[in-house]
Amino acid sequence: MMADTKILVVDDDSNVSEMLKLYFENEGYDVKTAADGMEALNAFKIYSPDLVLLDIMLPKKDGWQVCREIREMSSKPVIMVTAKGEVFDKVLGLELGADDFVVKPFDIKELSARVKAVLRRYQAQTHQGDDEVIKFENIEISLPKYELKLRGKSVEIPPKELQLLYFLASNYNRVFTRDQLLDKVWGFDYLGDSRTVDVHVKRLREKLEGVSDKWVLKTVWGVGYKFELLG
Repeated sequence: MMADTKILVVDDDSNVSEMLKLYFENEGYDVKTAADGMEALNAFKIYSPDLVLLDIMLPKKDGWQVCREIREMSSKPVIMVTAKGEVFDKVLGLELGADDFVVKPFDIKELSARVKAVLRRYQAQTHQGDDEVIKFENIEISLPKYELKLRGKSVEIPPKELQLLYFLASNYNRVFTRDQLLDKVWGFDYLGDSRTVDVHVKRLREKLEGVSDKWVLKTVWGVGYKFELLG
């Protein structure tokens, strides 16, 4: 996996960037660096990395904005990095589509393990075959193509919303708690705050309203959510 895997390191501290570049190159990755938000977005478009290590406090555009703009054009994994003591909202990061979080000062071996885990998860999702599509009445969900069709027409949908819908629909009639969904879809252990799942379900419901009476994205009160087939 590593030999052809490209990592973009975004940090305005050149010491941190250089340390990460040397370490991951030694691990066999191809590494590029960027020192501010604008440079990061340009590098992302040109370099097309497989994963981004993204500092939050950056000049020109902060990490939140960079993550948001990356998500508008790609579902490639983003691991956000924050300094200890900074105001930090994991829920905001999840809603923007971040795949993991690391707090400085971090252990480089732990960071490397997280990079490998996120890449494995992403590749498992995208290597399922282009013809694998979940279909029910008036809905088609393709995770490999990151495409949602309602009544035959493509609908714009953020990657994490599509991943959540795909997961629930591929496990139809099974109830999942919010914490299970955070773990299965976002890859996070319990965060102590599962608002992000509710936000994503609300946005999905707005898109799916009135599409079919054969299935529903259902709240199971006191438990969680399920994609339920009706009749």
